[in-house]
Amino acid sequence: MDTPITTRSLFGPGPTNPYPEATVALGYPLLGHLDPLFIERIDHTCDGLREVWGTENARTLPLSGTGSAGMEAAFVNMVEPGDVVVIAVNGLFGERMCDVASRCGAEVVRVDHEYGQPVDPQRVADAHPNPTIIAAVHAETSTGVRSDIAALGELKGDALLLVDAVTSIGGLELRADDWGIDIGYAGTQKCLGVAPGLAPFTISDRAFERRIEHPRSWYLDLGMLGGYVGAASGSKRAYHHTAPVGMIASLEAALDRIHAEGLENVWARHAAAGEALQSGLQEHGYELFAAEGHRLPSLTTVKVPDGVDSAAVRGYLLDTLNIEIGAGVGAYADSVWRIGLMGPNATPASVTTLLAALDEAVAATSKR
Repeated sequence: MDTPITTRSLFGPGPTNPYPEATVALGYPLLGHLDPLFIERIDHTCDGLREVWGTENARTLPLSGTGSAGMEAAFVNMVEPGDVVVIAVNGLFGERMCDVASRCGAEVVRVDHEYGQPVDPQRVADAHPNPTIIAAVHAETSTGVRSDIAALGELKGDALLLVDAVTSIGGLELRADDWGIDIGYAGTQKCLGVAPGLAPFTISDRAFERRIEHPRSWYLDLGMLGGYVGAASGSKRAYHHTAPVGMIASLEAALDRIHAEGLENVWARHAAAGEALQSGLQEHGYELFAAEGHRLPSLTTVKVPDGVDSAAVRGYLLDTLNIEIGAGVGAYADSVWRIGLMGPNATPASVTTLLAALDEAVAATSKR
């Protein structure tokens, strides 16, 4: 998945990475994936994932693959041909849900929303009287919009609620159990502050009982992966695949750091940084893209000013100032910037640096 971040340096401690624990952990001597010490480490990691998901789900684990693998696991284990899947679409990643669900043979009922606007829970719930699954993106990475998943959970009825939390986990309030999330997937490369490569995943007992016994994917078969996480899932631990032990050590270190800071303190830090950035951008004359009241603190979308070359500004930031921001997507590829303040980068210092850098880049490229 795309990673719009405010620093080009993904690895190594420094002023833009005050929490290098996850990076350091990548360099630990590797344990064997069947080593008893690694088994302890993955159990501890799963406990940390339950905390950031806000769940007691036994089957909460880091899937071996990026967030897109988590999305595929969610659909391939739950959707059979002919199942009705209602999908709220308010950005690129809702669009991807539709694609994956259709490849599983689902009857996809799209509920389209204007890009930049949040999901309307009532309209989604009213789209079909008896769907198998209702799916939505909590924090839409392509537009910088947060949607009300708790409201959607209250309206889901007998359907299973499937949620993309890639850009919210570890940075925004997320309460899977309280909100009625049955299946959730995320990624490590956003607010958790870990290199991409794992998909934090959770599934409720209610959803697990409805899973397909023999899904089309062997690698992502949640029934077989029960043994991978062992006793917590009620399954006897069994070898399924070679675990990415270095990535799991890195994720464990990041989760320990979040726990030490305090999860609600982490949420508050992201909220403060996002509010400061968005206020600062407006004070500097920039116009925000996402609907007011529904803007993500972790990812801010900004309208490219008239007459400004989006690609030139992003190129200047990257090549001259070592700062990366993302372009928009689809119809907004050249007219929107996406600025991530996630994990270690969600600090006042990042805000100050970014505001000055963006002004410099716009001025420098406008003179050419």
